[in-house]
Amino acid sequence: MTKIKIVTDSSCIIDSDRMKDLDIHTISLSIMIDGTIYADQNELDKNEFITMMENSPSLPKTSQPPIGEFIALYDELGKDGSEIISIHLTEKLSGTVNTARQAAQMSQSKVTVIDSDYIDQALGFQVYEAATLAKKGATVEQILAHIEKVKSNTQLYIGVATLDNLVKGGRIGKLVGAVSGFLNMKVLCQLTNGELEVIAKGRGNKTFTKWVKGLDEKLATYSVNYLGLSEADGMEISTELKNSIMSVLPDMKIPIIRTTPLVATHAGKGAFAVMFYTN
Repeated sequence: MTKIKIVTDSSCIIDSDRMKDLDIHTISLSIMIDGTIYADQNELDKNEFITMMENSPSLPKTSQPPIGEFIALYDELGKDGSEIISIHLTEKLSGTVNTARQAAQMSQSKVTVIDSDYIDQALGFQVYEAATLAKKGATVEQILAHIEKVKSNTQLYIGVATLDNLVKGGRIGKLVGAVSGFLNMKVLCQLTNGELEVIAKGRGNKTFTKWVKGLDEKLATYSVNYLGLSEADGMEISTELKNSIMSVLPDMKIPIIRTTPLVATHAGKGAFAVMFYTN
């Protein structure tokens, strides 16, 4: 039986013990801040980065891994005849998946590259499920079909406290950014087909707490497989949201995780994200 190995990138958030147990391989993106380039995975403390980003005169720049790193990893993992499934953050936020596709064509190993359409823990949903099936001996076809099922049943919402980073990075309209800054508005976005769409906006954190009441009602009707919260120095509002969600999902384990520097660069200080997938 051909062994299948799973690769992802450093924007993916999965519990480190699970990563080791499932033998998930991660390739690091990089971030340049104040002229210095750091590996997103190993060289940046998540907590210190928020302060560095806030104090930097310009928005940190993110970049995908060099194609040579992908090729080297794929070749190494496939030396024993293993096939590889490489799952990455949405191409709408990074060129990583396209670099992976190019590397797959150049590698001596058999590699299937997947655009998850997501990021953070929502990317982790697909990676974890793929690695779990691979460990159980599933075929590539079975794993790919399940990844599509997880993807189609995933929802990801991002609450943005300030749109400065999204505007500077060209991820959202400048007009919305200008209005947000002028009126101290908060904006809630949904990541749909890899793109951010504004679904609610208003003044102050009440915008978020009002929205989550509607989310609670929605979650109460679902069979939720996994739900996670991520934050970029947005622990207070994330905790409020967790407590609210647990009123309708009391048995659900809901982690609150500090997001990666790459995600924090896009979302900005004070941001949070709610993501879940259903059966």
